[in-house]
Amino acid sequence: MMISVTRTPRVALPAPLGVILSLLVLAVIVGWSLAPGLFTGFDPAIGIPADKLQGPSAAHWFGTDHLGRDLLARVIHGTASSVSSAVIAVVIALVLGGLIGLLSGFLGGWVDTILARLVDVLLAIPNFLLAVIIVTALGFSTTNAAIATGISAVAVFARVMRSEVIKTRSATFVEASFLSGGSRWHILTRHVLPNASRSVLPLAVLRFGQSILVIAGLAFLGYGDPPPASDWGLLISIGKDYLKWPWLVYAPALVTVVTVLSLNRISRWLRKTD
Repeated sequence: MMISVTRTPRVALPAPLGVILSLLVLAVIVGWSLAPGLFTGFDPAIGIPADKLQGPSAAHWFGTDHLGRDLLARVIHGTASSVSSAVIAVVIALVLGGLIGLLSGFLGGWVDTILARLVDVLLAIPNFLLAVIIVTALGFSTTNAAIATGISAVAVFARVMRSEVIKTRSATFVEASFLSGGSRWHILTRHVLPNASRSVLPLAVLRFGQSILVIAGLAFLGYGDPPPASDWGLLISIGKDYLKWPWLVYAPALVTVVTVLSLNRISRWLRKTD
């Protein structure tokens, strides 16, 4: 006898103003990443020495640096590296952590015991410290910083996925599918994985913002690409040597903070609507 389970459709809630503004900020950041030439006509690597260390103005919205380069152009062109490296980090953490959590929660037994202990060990190490250790072993570059950041976040995704899989595995509709003759693979792919992964989306958005901060921190300490790269963390690191001209620090730092706060706001909204 086949047992069918129907679910009540979810009602989409209108996005509040804060979420709309956050989505607009994210759209601008994506635009900067994909087509920086549409937003600035200045070369991020070549400046005019006579225009060095000029304050924000109509000609240079974020001012110029010590080599006369337009700071807004450097921030915009550095967005692609900062965002793409954060995407790499989130994908690594999502795939590896999701797989570990899925196997641990669904198979149980000795598999769960071993993988859960591995996750506990990783969670005991601070993320930034683990990222520093990994990037030191891999070598200094933005790509390696992204890989290190992703590996350091694997345990977080594994813990959340394991918890959701265990909760979903004991749900009524999963038991109904099992009683109707569904195979373990069918139950895993059609019921457990789709339902357990819904809670991972807000976490992925949240970790995307945190990955931007971690990668910026690594670049600030010199673990990323060297100049003339214009990663946001590197721009802040360079600007700290010219604190008499504070826009060199404030401009890239403000863009970083606004981006991360926008992603956090979107993540909270997704979690509430889940």
